[in-house]
Amino acid sequence: MVESDHVSECEMRFVVQHCSGQSSEMEHSGGLYSSVYEPNGHAAWADDQQHQDKETADNLRRKIKYFFMNPCEKYKARGRKPWKLMLQIIKIAIITIQLVSFGLSNQMVVTFKEENLMTFKHLFLKDYVDGRGDSYAVYRQDEVYEHISYIYSRLRNITVGNHAYEKKGDTYSPLSLCQEFYRNGSISPANETFDIDAQIETGSPSCFCPKCRLLYLSVITILYLSLTCRLLNVKIKFTLKAINLQTVRNRELPNCYDFDVTITFNNQAHSGRIKVDLDNDVDINECRDWKVTGASPKNIYYPLLFDCLIIVTCITSLALCTRSVLNGIRLQFEYTDFCLVRQGKKVPWSDRLEFLNGWYILIIASDTLTIIGSILKIEIQTKILTSYDVCSIFLGTGTMLVWIGVIRYMGYFKKYNILILTLRAAFPNVVRFIGCAGIIYLGYCFCGWIVLGPYHEKFRTLNTVSECLFSLINGDDMYPTFKYMKQKSYLVWLFSRVYLYTFVSLFIYMILSLFITLITDTYDTIKQQQQEGSPVSELHCFMSECKDLPTSGRYRVEGESGSFTCCFPR
Repeated sequence: MVESDHVSECEMRFVVQHCSGQSSEMEHSGGLYSSVYEPNGHAAWADDQQHQDKETADNLRRKIKYFFMNPCEKYKARGRKPWKLMLQIIKIAIITIQLVSFGLSNQMVVTFKEENLMTFKHLFLKDYVDGRGDSYAVYRQDEVYEHISYIYSRLRNITVGNHAYEKKGDTYSPLSLCQEFYRNGSISPANETFDIDAQIETGSPSCFCPKCRLLYLSVITILYLSLTCRLLNVKIKFTLKAINLQTVRNRELPNCYDFDVTITFNNQAHSGRIKVDLDNDVDINECRDWKVTGASPKNIYYPLLFDCLIIVTCITSLALCTRSVLNGIRLQFEYTDFCLVRQGKKVPWSDRLEFLNGWYILIIASDTLTIIGSILKIEIQTKILTSYDVCSIFLGTGTMLVWIGVIRYMGYFKKYNILILTLRAAFPNVVRFIGCAGIIYLGYCFCGWIVLGPYHEKFRTLNTVSECLFSLINGDDMYPTFKYMKQKSYLVWLFSRVYLYTFVSLFIYMILSLFITLITDTYDTIKQQQQEGSPVSELHCFMSECKDLPTSGRYRVEGESGSFTCCFPR
């Protein structure tokens, strides 16, 4: 038995040597028939293919792992300097300086408008006192005549600094008095009869020059025929001009203002109480001729150069972040094709969206808003536009998004990243929860408006109802909401108590508590996952198989360097 085993081993060695010899001869002669005499040729090819697949998978893992590295790790892995990080730090500083500068300028403009409105009320409304608001009204016909005559007398004798009447050439723009009234009508409350034509007519405006004399009796003659049951309102309109000189302190050229003042005597309720209100529309224009001394032109145009620097910085940041987003999309397609071809499975959308960095989208949005706001700011400073409110919305929103984007870099640390992870994980459930709670909230809004609106000031409009209920949810202004309910109708007062108690109990003790529990449960889940360190998705499992450290040198690519050019598309 031993001999047979020995012979078989010798025969096998001979066969192997013989085959090897034939194989070498065939390779020497051209190797045309090597596959016929090499029994392990298919296995060798399969091993080589398996090695290539493994190398491809490892390279893809390194690319994905490098894509999700923080700037410091990327610098260690490939020597790339964190240009985007440094650019974001610089951008935050200069954009904040720009916002503060524009905010001070905008604050002066708004303050100038508000102070002028208050000035006009004291000048043109007889016996006006601050804080009266809607309570300013007249109740007798002679009071209406006196107030209109008072307005005209103030127009003739007004002296308020740099204010002046509008002039077209050498002629002053006239004051106009316009009435709205029913076409025909007669009312007899004593007999409980009325005959009214609901068609509203607008009387031809009567114009009076501010510098001319107007007899008090002429005003009475104008209003006498219509100041009866037919009168709806009387509007007096005129235009004043002013120059806001305080902007010179911020190295801005002063603007010229047109105040279109409208004084309204509102009698639409026909309750015997005519409300008197003064409002104005402001138009900001470039002054026709100006001269500024004490400040060089260079100092005035320094802010323009600073705004141009911000635009260039934001465009650079926009290009870099757009490039990163495109790289992420390209890598997502590469990973999807790999899983589909090599593993035969589709990648879930949750893993695909991992490659779309929401922080880059946020930075792109902030850069776009800041660029638009900076262009509007330049046009405002050069007196091409005067849209302060539109510019402030763009700059304010852009700056807010820039500061929110700072959380991205704090999120690279696990202790700070838990807030971001919790918000992202809880967001779908929060949206569904708010959708259900919002339906109940709207129901309470409509009910409160229709029932309590006539008896409570905070329920007069849907907007004020929503604000009042939202304040109640947060525990604010709760006692005044109960207290200021008028007790003119006992049934409505009783309903208001049931309404308010049920709303507070439902939203504070139940809905708000459930909302907090929803966030807390998500926070505990995320915290447990961080402590266990287990991958939370197929993408993370695939990427976790790469054990190469950033300092291993396996992430470097030939032809790359740490220069600035590496930050742009190749």
